[in-house]
Amino acid sequence: MTTRILDLDRDQLCALRGRELTAAVAAAEGRTMVGEVFAERAAMIPNPGGRGVHNMELVSAFGADIVVLNLIERAWDGEKLTLPGLGEFTSFTELAQVIGRPIGINLEPGDVPEIRRAKPEHAKKLIDMGAAMLCITANPGTGGSFEGMARVTEELRKGLGDDAALWSGKMHHAGHVERVTVPKLTALVDAGADGVVMPLPGTMPGVTRELAAEGVAAVQDAGAIVMGAIGTSQEGSHANVVPQLALNAKEIGFDAHHFGDSYIPGMCDPELLYAYSVAIRGRRHTWNRMALSGRRPRSGGPAGS
Repeated sequence: MTTRILDLDRDQLCALRGRELTAAVAAAEGRTMVGEVFAERAAMIPNPGGRGVHNMELVSAFGADIVVLNLIERAWDGEKLTLPGLGEFTSFTELAQVIGRPIGINLEPGDVPEIRRAKPEHAKKLIDMGAAMLCITANPGTGGSFEGMARVTEELRKGLGDDAALWSGKMHHAGHVERVTVPKLTALVDAGADGVVMPLPGTMPGVTRELAAEGVAAVQDAGAIVMGAIGTSQEGSHANVVPQLALNAKEIGFDAHHFGDSYIPGMCDPELLYAYSVAIRGRRHTWNRMALSGRRPRSGGPAGS
């Protein structure tokens, strides 16, 4: 029996990757929180000495189970990661051990810097470095389409094999206006995605609760999970917005709940992530996840030395 991501301790979490990660999310029955952050940001009390708290640490401290790095080209030169407040890393495996969370990476099919492009060679290098999951999506204005995401998802699945976790889909229009439809969502599963991303009802015009429920059911029936995304700057909205989004999402059946990176530079309002987490899984699981946070020193010296 697959262990729920809810029940994993810190060491088990940071070792989680690939299809095992997707299965652990599915087993948690709609109670997985995902925090997306800019790769190069340490928004809280940065200082000239380079010390500070990276946004990954902050969303983890407020209840995220999985952290996704956006704009990876700002921190990764193809060989190593340079992260403010944390130092340099040559693998996501080591980074996950320090943060205590599995690390996902955004890749895109659209008009984006080369290193962020969803190409098999980039994807393989990221997976070999220990990336737990690849999220095939699109940032604002990049022109990413469902058709393009299905195409690159199929290419990546062929190049990476069956075990890699590929979550694919749109969080907003991304500069390519098109309707979210059930066939477009299930086409991503047909292309090889084991997770599908779609906007939460209430975050993008036209994505109703009825459409979302139909889409989630169809994707799950096809054998994949669904991550509902808040990616339209409502991750910096008011606290009274959270219960409506959260309980609608739980009723509809989303497996994972994503908070985007637009509020404090490069991340969500962490208090909203916390409130959403409490709404969908209660204080017990939320506080447990928060308590399993905190930076773990790297071997040979303190983190970031």
